[in-house]
Amino acid sequence: MTNKTVKDYKVVEATKLAGGRYACLAMEPVDGTLPSDILPGQFAQVAVEVPGVMLRRPISINYVDYTKRQVRLLVRDAGRATHRLVNARSGDTFNMLMPLGNGFTLSHAGERVLLVGGGVGVAPLLCLGAALVANGAKPEFLLGARTAADQLQLPEFEALGKVYISTDDGSMGASGTVVDNPVIANENFDRIYCCGPMPMMKAVASVARRRGIDCEVSLENTMACGLGACLCCVEKTVKGNVCVCTEGPVFNINQLTW
Repeated sequence: MTNKTVKDYKVVEATKLAGGRYACLAMEPVDGTLPSDILPGQFAQVAVEVPGVMLRRPISINYVDYTKRQVRLLVRDAGRATHRLVNARSGDTFNMLMPLGNGFTLSHAGERVLLVGGGVGVAPLLCLGAALVANGAKPEFLLGARTAADQLQLPEFEALGKVYISTDDGSMGASGTVVDNPVIANENFDRIYCCGPMPMMKAVASVARRRGIDCEVSLENTMACGLGACLCCVEKTVKGNVCVCTEGPVFNINQLTW
């Protein structure tokens, strides 16, 4: 279990993506101490001071750079709080509670694994991909988006392994959703990791079950506290209802009732 900390983080670099609808924020702890045990798949609860926003917002940890003592967040503009984050500038400070939740299981050396992401769901997969490479596994990436302009962080993913692209309109890579991409139906993998919209994850899980491939998914249920107290992120599992923020967000598909 990782140790949670609450502290201020300063934005040191803010990069707009996809025409300004997303942003990647590189942040460093004001006190200079980054939690040493952040796991791929964990998230942060970010306090955003804007009118009408009382609760912290859950944001996936996109990447961790211990050399620079920085953590990166990939944020989609989807409301007042995230709009403020997407428009953050260098020097802005945000209070964050992190790391939270349980992360992905890391595959072993030599294993061929597929990381499937859709939209902002690609966020935790960059951190995961880097950890898999360090662990000796061979990650490949299947990234889906509505259009070519919506594809996120392609150079970073390409630096880690082979990348397959799907777009709904066919403007880049294969036309259709990630489940329509031939790679997921025809290639052999030891494990599949997935994060994105719920219909996409359920479809990927169905393919994984049919092909007998171990699969983990990162759920994006609505969260408020991030600590299991408010019970608003409950998910039904084979062992009963659980809080995604504490028991997840990562689950093996065999734990779920899909």
